[in-house]
Amino acid sequence: MTKAVKRYWNWGLSVLVGIGMFLFWYVWYPHALSYQEQYQLFLWTGDYFVEKISLPGGFADWAGEFIVQFYYVEWLGALLLAMLFVALQRLTARLLPKAWCLLSLLPVAVMWWLMGDINVLLSLPVAIVMALALACIRLPKRLFWLDILIVPVAYWLIGPAVWIYIVVRVIHLSWKQLWTAGWLVAVQLMVYAWLLPQWPLQQAMTGLSYYRIPLQYPQWSGYDKDMYELIRLDYLVRNERWDEIVKRAGEYQVKTPFWCNCVNLALSQKRLLADRMFDFYQSGEDALIMPRTRDLTSMLPSAEAFWRLGMVNSAQRYMFDTQESILNGKKSGRCTKRIAECMIVNGHYQTARKQIELLKKSLFYRSWAEEMEKMIEAETEADQTTPDPSYSGGENSVYGKLRKMRYKESFLYSYEEIDKMFGLLLMNNTDNKMALDYFLAQMLLNGNVQGFQQYLGAAQQYGGYRQMPLGYQDAMRCIQAQGNVAGSPYANYVKRMMAERRGK
Repeated sequence: MTKAVKRYWNWGLSVLVGIGMFLFWYVWYPHALSYQEQYQLFLWTGDYFVEKISLPGGFADWAGEFIVQFYYVEWLGALLLAMLFVALQRLTARLLPKAWCLLSLLPVAVMWWLMGDINVLLSLPVAIVMALALACIRLPKRLFWLDILIVPVAYWLIGPAVWIYIVVRVIHLSWKQLWTAGWLVAVQLMVYAWLLPQWPLQQAMTGLSYYRIPLQYPQWSGYDKDMYELIRLDYLVRNERWDEIVKRAGEYQVKTPFWCNCVNLALSQKRLLADRMFDFYQSGEDALIMPRTRDLTSMLPSAEAFWRLGMVNSAQRYMFDTQESILNGKKSGRCTKRIAECMIVNGHYQTARKQIELLKKSLFYRSWAEEMEKMIEAETEADQTTPDPSYSGGENSVYGKLRKMRYKESFLYSYEEIDKMFGLLLMNNTDNKMALDYFLAQMLLNGNVQGFQQYLGAAQQYGGYRQMPLGYQDAMRCIQAQGNVAGSPYANYVKRMMAERRGK
């Protein structure tokens, strides 16, 4: 019995690691998988593979992106990630004495915690697993000279993670193998001098593709609750799970404009914005739409709001800026798809085809791209000279409705006049209920009580409400009583905004 326990103990640990990792990513943190998937676009082409392996560590980067593309299907992504962690544990256990097999859980725990930093790319654990696999191949001592070839090849394929192989070799063959450490440093310096002079030396030595932000490294911050709540909300927005957003907003709040944008968008899609907006935290004038911010995530909920409002050009601009803000230069499948959709709505079929051709080379965006290609061909066949921009897929389709709601003329505007833009949308199409809700809500956020009172009648005329929404009733009581209304959500918002402005 004791022998059987010893024999299968290590396998039992592997099973526990696999089950634990699968449940963690699939049940509790699927939004983390979605976050990683949306900031890359893996292409099934030879050119893409060659481009990746043209840099040190490129094969590990390519393999990592290959796995991450399957995050699009959450259970499959979680399964592959769990298998990677099992491989990490098994390979570590193989390098340890059998009595120390419990220590094989240590790298699993460290890597799991390290991946709490959202900028750690999967190429890092992939490279580490590859280095461990290489270290498990015990070369005979008489063939020690093969490391002259193995070290540079391994470095080029997996990057600086090859240091793990060097450490294992030194432990296995004692101090006589220390020359491999010096040889690896020499290889790295030669590669930098001859092939990577445009890269900072620090990044060339520590890895070009392990971390999303150049010249920065994991902060060991773990799974920050507020940050991952925002990632979850963006994931729910992407999947249009509005009820779940509203429910979570009532249980936990993160006092940031990003959080407000997601919650208010969900309320608008449920036609609850006019009733319940000020039941939730509002950050100020940017609570509906954030100004342009050149970073990876901030503008995504604003871009989604623009899209549903019919402000197609603004949605395209925000998505394009988000994609260009990916600091490691990768494309985004999510952004590319939305950019193509904006071009389709605007009737810019030639430029849309460029995005569609790119998506056709992917796995999970291919079917959508092929469908859009057929739709564009069907429309352009009706008129060989110019594509008909009156509808896409029919007037009742998403694209057809957006073409009815969008602006018909091009013009410039400033973010400070965003409320006027919502008003123009409503004037352009009075069936645009979301534009009406955002128009009145923005005036309340701005403290424009005169404008709110002036256009409140539009809510009754175009809103389709059987009675005045509770939020508007509360705002009117607050305005008439000059803010002296106990328990008024809008009065509490106004007081907080005034206190914050005095504090500045």
